[in-house]
Amino acid sequence: MRLIQITPKRGCRLYGAIVKKEVDLFRQGKGTFYRSAAKAKNSAKWSHKSYDGWIWLERGLSEVILAELRSRTADKNEWQLLHAFLGFLDRHFADKIETINIQYF
Repeated sequence: MRLIQITPKRGCRLYGAIVKKEVDLFRQGKGTFYRSAAKAKNSAKWSHKSYDGWIWLERGLSEVILAELRSRTADKNEWQLLHAFLGFLDRHFADKIETINIQYF
């Protein structure tokens, strides 16, 4: 399991932008992430097309995003899911992110 804390730059509503981008990419048939749980306020569960596992995203105080990353194959493929998620953030939101902290469990 990995716990990722994403701090946006001041004044940026990053959680909403991330969710909107995932929805837009999915509708265009281009995205590799997709929503895998019912829509809920301030939280989302995503899965990846190629890697077993999921990411829980949650909007926190001051627009800080907490993401819990879990793999079904017990650490075997977690690095790939982490790599895909960080790549998604870097490609689309590098200019809106202040810091990313990763905790390994």
